[in-house]
Amino acid sequence: MSASEESIAAFRHRDDLASIPVYRQGKPAPAGRRAFKLSSNENPYGPLPSVIKAIDSTALTTMNRYPDMHGWKVVERLAAKYDVSPDSIILGAGSSEVITELVNALSGAGTEVIFPWRSFEAYPIIVRGSGATPVEVPLTADLRHDIPSMINAVTDRTRLIIVNNPNNPTGTTVSRAEAEQLLNAVPKDVVVLFDEAYYQFNTDPDTELGMDLFRRYPNVVVARTFSKAYGLAGLRIGFGIGPAPVIAEMGKVALPFAVSDVAQTAAVASLDAQDELEERVRDLIAERDRIMTALAEQGWHVPPSGANYFWLQLGELTDTVAEKLTEAGVIARVFSGDGIRISIGTHEANDLVIDTCAAIIHELPAVADQWSPSR
Repeated sequence: MSASEESIAAFRHRDDLASIPVYRQGKPAPAGRRAFKLSSNENPYGPLPSVIKAIDSTALTTMNRYPDMHGWKVVERLAAKYDVSPDSIILGAGSSEVITELVNALSGAGTEVIFPWRSFEAYPIIVRGSGATPVEVPLTADLRHDIPSMINAVTDRTRLIIVNNPNNPTGTTVSRAEAEQLLNAVPKDVVVLFDEAYYQFNTDPDTELGMDLFRRYPNVVVARTFSKAYGLAGLRIGFGIGPAPVIAEMGKVALPFAVSDVAQTAAVASLDAQDELEERVRDLIAERDRIMTALAEQGWHVPPSGANYFWLQLGELTDTVAEKLTEAGVIARVFSGDGIRISIGTHEANDLVIDTCAAIIHELPAVADQWSPSR
């Protein structure tokens, strides 16, 4: 037993926390040499110029005051943008906190939360933290949500089903037909969350957006964030849209004053900068497509991505490839024994990814056989 384990054993505590993995942040780029951090799906370009101006001119003088706990200036702006009632919106310190609020509001000991796996690493942490049991439904052979299996996993203990669209880390999407199949099958008193942190990058014409489903089904909640496309990951602000009774329950377990006034100001300015945002998103999508086309030509099997990252399914070769990427200055997110997720970076960073992957597959041609789609 380690010293820390001996220490906690001396106090009354929750034994079930021993089963919760610790969330690990993407590795930073090492100092002192040319390297690029492509491990956290961050926007490589930072906040939009008009957003920086808004923060500098209005937000920095209010740091001695608590923020508006409900974030009404953001909520009202979102309500107008999405044509929903303000009482259907809740803010959080990133969409991860919004998801935590929803899980805590709906589940607890003796209940279950269903989600795909592999998917966002925080899901099992959040669910176990609430006292509920995570039900991990394996992805299909082509790394997509297994909707029939998710439906079959529903029991009378199910309180929430999470759809990660696009899925993190595989980048694969959920089609309109699949989303409707799920919602038509599950009980209407079971909430279905569409986690859409990367929806701006999703160009699949057949995919379903959560807001369309929110307007058509009574049990849909949508979580989105300003971290990715808007480049505000460091300010921590996201939002949820859902049925007003569900949002009210989430408010009961929300951390007071979690979203700073600086973040709220940046969010409003971001919503007002749609033209700037669309230009940046188009650039990142073009870079994603450029990388994936180049890797396909090299012989890599890369599943289609609807996000600002892509996935390499590498199995037992994962650690070997990760080491070679790191040596070249590509700092990616490594899931040992499974695969590697690489974020889309600047043009220079993406060139390095392409060149490094070309060298790796030349040296290790077996990586081309590690993943093969089933359709």
